[in-house]
Amino acid sequence: MLHNRRHLLGLALAAALTACTTTPPMPAAAPQRPKLLVLVVIDGLPMRQVTGYRDQLAPDGFARFLDQGRWFADAHYAHGHTVTAAGHSVMLSGAYPQRSGIISNEWRDPASGDPVYNTGDAAYVYLDNPTAPLAGTSPRNLKVETLGDVLRTRSPASKVIGISGKDRGAILPAGHKGTAYMYMGETGQFTSSTYYMAALPQWVKDFNAAKPADAFFKKTWAPMLPGYDCPQAAALPSPCAYARSVPDGQTWQVASGNGNRLPAIVGDKMDAPGPRFYGNILPSPFGDELTLAFARAAVKNEQLGQRDVQDILSVSLSSHDYINHAFGPESRLSHDHLLHLDRYLQGFFQFLDKEVGAGNYVLALTADHGFTDTPEWAATQGRDAGRFTSAPSLAAVNGALAAKFGVDKLARAFSAAGLLLNDKLAAERGLNFADVQAAAREELLKLPGVAEVFTREQLLGNDTTTPYLEAMRKSFDPTRAAQLQIVLKPHWIQSYRAGGSSHGSPYRYDTHVPLLFWGPGYVGQGEMKARVEIADLAPTLAAIAGLPAPAQAQGHDLQLKP
Repeated sequence: MLHNRRHLLGLALAAALTACTTTPPMPAAAPQRPKLLVLVVIDGLPMRQVTGYRDQLAPDGFARFLDQGRWFADAHYAHGHTVTAAGHSVMLSGAYPQRSGIISNEWRDPASGDPVYNTGDAAYVYLDNPTAPLAGTSPRNLKVETLGDVLRTRSPASKVIGISGKDRGAILPAGHKGTAYMYMGETGQFTSSTYYMAALPQWVKDFNAAKPADAFFKKTWAPMLPGYDCPQAAALPSPCAYARSVPDGQTWQVASGNGNRLPAIVGDKMDAPGPRFYGNILPSPFGDELTLAFARAAVKNEQLGQRDVQDILSVSLSSHDYINHAFGPESRLSHDHLLHLDRYLQGFFQFLDKEVGAGNYVLALTADHGFTDTPEWAATQGRDAGRFTSAPSLAAVNGALAAKFGVDKLARAFSAAGLLLNDKLAAERGLNFADVQAAAREELLKLPGVAEVFTREQLLGNDTTTPYLEAMRKSFDPTRAAQLQIVLKPHWIQSYRAGGSSHGSPYRYDTHVPLLFWGPGYVGQGEMKARVEIADLAPTLAAIAGLPAPAQAQGHDLQLKP
């Protein structure tokens, strides 16, 4: 049913925060179904950062959703191993890793022990770019269909395009029948793979030929607001815009790449653009700016939302994740990056208003996971926090198992959220595997930072009362996951370096992410306080588009009626 026009409201901000901007034009009437569904993913964005800096947002970036759209204040992932690939696999499939098979970014094959990358497929290569071993080139490992697959099955002329700074951020939302374009950190180009096409479209070749990444060489990442160097305030509110975040230059903030202080020059001390410079674009605001420039080119050249069929565009912006990994979500660099990102989103949304028409598309915004505060900073706040490191932990477990059973290397490796045991070796040596598993679990529980270890039998059972078991069950595909699944203590992270932070737990700071919608005549307005799941996103967008939900979806339509 057509809905009466609503006037969009703009939130006025002080002139110091942003330049003057215009409110999206109001369509005469919304069409029956949107011509374009646009999913924007902010990699590694916890919801607490959106609401925590709300007063500093531009009028038409994140605020478009908060002030003019429908948004959910308590949206979560329900799976326990909260990492990039797993989150991106859930968004447009509605299926958790237990069904999708995307249990992590990488894992070990349980039979061989060989490493597996979530979108790795040696049958395909990147176009016009080098292809590294295990590079992400196809959705072969994704066991379920996505909303784009549903759309293209019904409407082969429809286009489904996924774009990201990361291969997995492009490939997994695009599904099996879409097209993925990902950023190449060695060349500064966007490309696809031979899974999707034999050669890049001319518009992509033209985009790359213009060398847009080179425009950021020696460009300065400067603070968005004044007062960047003020001290962190013991109590809020404070007149200083950045008083609520941790200042630069902390010992736990990683200083490689572009350094750990603003202003920062991308390409500093380099003679010319090259692989190191192109890689350093991603952990800066310019990675998002470049990705959105490519997204604009895709909308224009593919005529997304401007034809007689529905289309889907997924844009996953990767820079916030890199920045949070290096400096922590509590950092001033993360705070400032969010403000830059907000302004980039404002420009992209206003581009869509003009190119597609404000009444012709629906926006959804989410993240693939949240983020844990850096353990060293958390410890200064009185929390029990630390780093779980794989190599010494594996050595400790194997040492204890060898002493008990007389067999070396009964534990193969850590794999995704678990410990992979060598069941074949145990059988060859005449050991009872249940005894080996029980002993390994016992040793894991002795390690610093380990809260719980679930066995394969528990994960395949029906116990729904043990804390975090159901969350880890949703991350457990028995054909791909290790036999023992580990839950670290709150504020502990699995870490491979001395600084920075991470994610991957079933705790609120890692599961609680934005779920925001905008679309005049389609989704209504207002804050929704009920707890919902990101698995609900795909069925909800399917209902808006007039499509059935993906077959393996575990979420539900949120019924966003105006």
